Amino acid sequence: MIKERQIIYKKELATNIYEMLIEAPKVARAAHAGQFVLIMVDEKGERVPMTLVDWNPEVGWIKIVYQEVGTSTIKLSMKKVGDEIYYIAGPLGHPSRVSKFGNVLMVGGGVGIPALYPIARELKRLGNRVITVIGAKTSNALIYEKEMSEVSDEVYITTDDGSKGIKGFTVDAVKLLLNNGEKFDAVWAVGPALMMKAVAEVTNGKIPVSYSSLNSIMVCGVGMCGACRVTVGNKTLLTCVDGPEFDSYQVNWKELTIRLQAYKKEEMISLEMLKGAGKV
Repeated sequence: MIKERQIIYKKELATNIYEMLIEAPKVARAAHAGQFVLIMVDEKGERVPMTLVDWNPEVGWIKIVYQEVGTSTIKLSMKKVGDEIYYIAGPLGHPSRVSKFGNVLMVGGGVGIPALYPIARELKRLGNRVITVIGAKTSNALIYEKEMSEVSDEVYITTDDGSKGIKGFTVDAVKLLLNNGEKFDAVWAVGPALMMKAVAEVTNGKIPVSYSSLNSIMVCGVGMCGACRVTVGNKTLLTCVDGPEFDSYQVNWKELTIRLQAYKKEEMISLEMLKGAGKV
């Protein structure tokens, strides 16, 4: 019998990037596109926000995709099919503000691509024309191309080294589309902060509605620690309880970029302790 919080599937999609199905029926029954869960790998672990990539309310599983970047994600990768996750809370955050816009541009980079998938799927279901741009450093690191193709009318690929698609960054493909006369009614961007900032700068004044997901800045995930404060327009908001999606044109990207570095020293110390214990 499968237990709640038990890992029922795990696959390495690319180097250090994993897809995982976890038994979580309560979360699956309430999930919406754009929301996230908090995961604690073990009793002493931190609370890590993970965007919901997919879910099945009938069977009761949720899907996450993550990259090994620190102690908690490395520990998660050590888990095997059949193991249990210590703690899962969710779904958290506000669902994506999807509706019938018309022409929608989706821009995803790295592990932000799977996070974009359920939003694109819902926008397509509502009758939008969905044009997607996805990017990675190299073709070997590109993930979710097939999945995004299934929920998009067109997909454009960029790689930093030119090993697949357009050589360059996702924002270069966005510029190309706009310069070729493509008109969009809304744009979503999910990926590294610098990528989302670049997309916001290029599309501002050309696409009326723009959203970016900022869940990478979260710490506690429930509004208690205040570490995920962001300035949006003239307001200070919390990414976890007010987001995770915000108007890209109103986000103070400079402040966000600085805040993302706040715990780098502590993260490195934690990782060194894990290595010292012989776990990696």
